[in-house]
Amino acid sequence: MSKLLQEAVAEFAKLPGVGRRTALRLAMHLLKMDEAAVEQMTSSIARFRKNIRYCESCNNLSDEAVCPICSNPERDHSTICVVEQVGDLMSIENTHQYRGQYHVLGGVISPMQGIGPSDLKIDMLVEKVASGSVKEVILAISTSVEGETTLFYIMNRLKQYPEVKVTTIARGIGFGDELEYVDELTITHALMNRREVE
Repeated sequence: MSKLLQEAVAEFAKLPGVGRRTALRLAMHLLKMDEAAVEQMTSSIARFRKNIRYCESCNNLSDEAVCPICSNPERDHSTICVVEQVGDLMSIENTHQYRGQYHVLGGVISPMQGIGPSDLKIDMLVEKVASGSVKEVILAISTSVEGETTLFYIMNRLKQYPEVKVTTIARGIGFGDELEYVDELTITHALMNRREVE
């Protein structure tokens, strides 16, 4: 194998979820692409890495100091949806059902990985709530052990603001799932979050 090809494969393989076979396929695909298209791709990646920053208000990725969501006056600034990562924010935005603000934690509490509350943007969230303009905080955090730990930690931190409603997204059985294949914890959440049929 060519040394240049080996180097390209090694670089692609550093990406999460990309093994050596996929890395080789990506490298070979680059060879088939027009040279100008490859230059545009690499230039775009370099600009992204150099110019992207975190929003000072919500910790979302942005080209500006404050992201378009936070600076949009038509959004509900009294409601904040707390998510783990930017990808979670994008998933919620893609539904076009939520019109409030966001707060990106940057992960979840995970003692096994050495991630504590101070490593996340929890203090930033609490400061925002302390400002007095927030009426509801929606916790849209994963149902993993680390996610539940983070959820309870944030709920405890926000107890000092009883005027603020703290909610979690509904958890339970997914659309199309068969009950016999669903784990007990998911069924428990589904039962706890049941609603009246209209």
